[in-house]
Amino acid sequence: MEFSFTKTIHISFEQAIQKITEALKAEGFGIITEIDMKSTLKNKLDIDFYNYRILGACNPNFAYRALQAEDKIGLMLPCNVVVQEKNIGEVEISAINPTATMRAIDNDDLHAVALEVSSSLKKVIDSM
Repeated sequence: MEFSFTKTIHISFEQAIQKITEALKAEGFGIITEIDMKSTLKNKLDIDFYNYRILGACNPNFAYRALQAEDKIGLMLPCNVVVQEKNIGEVEISAINPTATMRAIDNDDLHAVALEVSSSLKKVIDSM
């Protein structure tokens, strides 16, 4: 089982950020964290890196249900979405597959939530 859903699209990096943010919103997710790896690596290590942004997506309903099922699930929240542009105009968007990442936790209620979240995130990536 793959640990992510991935699709490559041919638009600018900033357009990809906007498009994935809108698609996530349509599925009830908001972006609660954003990490700009290109900027971080430049500032901390003086390394030039390509456009790479980690978006922490959260659907409050799913998060609440997951927390009710497993109080330590916050270690795996939010659902990360990676947007990266190794070649100009070619952007890869990947979302975590919670079904794969949460398999190690023996909790049927959590697995049910993970299936729903996976379905929503796959729908988002497929819509790109």
